[in-house]
Amino acid sequence: MNKIISVVLAATLLPIAVAASAAETKIGFVNTERVFREAAPAMKAQKKLEKEFAGREQELQKMAKQAKELQAHLEREGVTISESDRRNKERDLANLNRDFQRAQREFREDLNLRRNEELGAVHDRAKKTIMEIAEKEKFDLVLEEAVYFSPRIDITDRVLKALTDK
Repeated sequence: MNKIISVVLAATLLPIAVAASAAETKIGFVNTERVFREAAPAMKAQKKLEKEFAGREQELQKMAKQAKELQAHLEREGVTISESDRRNKERDLANLNRDFQRAQREFREDLNLRRNEELGAVHDRAKKTIMEIAEKEKFDLVLEEAVYFSPRIDITDRVLKALTDK
């Protein structure tokens, strides 16, 4: 009989103990997408990348314009120029398109690599800032990803401000 009373008592008190400990737990949430979009270091990194890759992007635009002009010339003058000239221009256009696609692919790969490097540095700074805030404000848990989060546990604005102040 004592075992039954102990089991019933434990079953009754366990949810109360869990609820009491959950009430003391301090949880925070940081929206990392917002941090990557709005934080001063992230915007600085974006401007740095734009400046770094501006020349190559202009070169790609120049190549695309050349290909478009050559294509338009072939369509306009294709029937009036000699067969050998038309073939040469078609070959030039094919070579230009191939070079453009290769340069564009290399550009995207290099840009993605550099973007990942820059965002990795931003993420490291944000993570240090989040840890400082968590320790200072005595958070038990800070999440970066969630299906749902309540705005009352969102500390993203504090993280953004702290990153701006550094």
